[in-house]
Amino acid sequence: MKDVLLRLEKIEQIAKNTYLWVLSGDVSHITAPGQFVNIKLDGFYLRRPISVCDVEGDRLTIIFKAVGRGTEKMAKAQIGEEFLVLTGLGNGYDLTKSGDCPLLIGGGAGVPPMYLLCRELIREGMQPTVILGFNTADEVFYNKEFEALGARVIIATADGSMGIKGFVTNAMDGLDYSYFYTCGPEPMLKAVYNATATSGQMSFEERMGCGFGACMGCSCKTLTGYKRICKEGPVMAKEEILW
Repeated sequence: MKDVLLRLEKIEQIAKNTYLWVLSGDVSHITAPGQFVNIKLDGFYLRRPISVCDVEGDRLTIIFKAVGRGTEKMAKAQIGEEFLVLTGLGNGYDLTKSGDCPLLIGGGAGVPPMYLLCRELIREGMQPTVILGFNTADEVFYNKEFEALGARVIIATADGSMGIKGFVTNAMDGLDYSYFYTCGPEPMLKAVYNATATSGQMSFEERMGCGFGACMGCSCKTLTGYKRICKEGPVMAKEEILW
């Protein structure tokens, strides 16, 4: 974990209420797909935790939805602004368990961390299938980027305006996979938990105070005891989750 000053190099709206940032600086403490950063914004007491979408060299890519005052402020940021960012937070995904044909499932704001995970799995010689779930077609993003990596991509929209009509679990019907990784809202995670036939890893979204385990505000009970989503998580094994 390291607190660093990062410079905003790019900002782009890529879907409805959805924005992409590219930041530059020391991002060496980001070491695993599924980790997150915590961004300090002027005028706000608590930082904003955002999943890592991609990291290469000194460039960090994040994607977020403008859904509150903090992220709305982020959506109006200007290129050249600098932000104090806690990097390398959370445990990330364990790629060693994936098998040859892992299934990656991202829902809404849970899509971005699937990108770096997908890229790293392909680099290791795996053949992932990626399911991306959204409410409507105007919320869909990054499907072409996943395809460019070489992954098989399946889109599901709740209203049927793009891809399969329904939820990510509808898109899972008939798929063969060796292991699964997922990130998204808790109702989606619970549905994936019940629908998956293999072991897997699930990344949880939670309100956080500090982002590094000091305040205990994001603690949850698991089969192996209480864990902090920001520290021992956000990724947890399917077998340890209590609903």
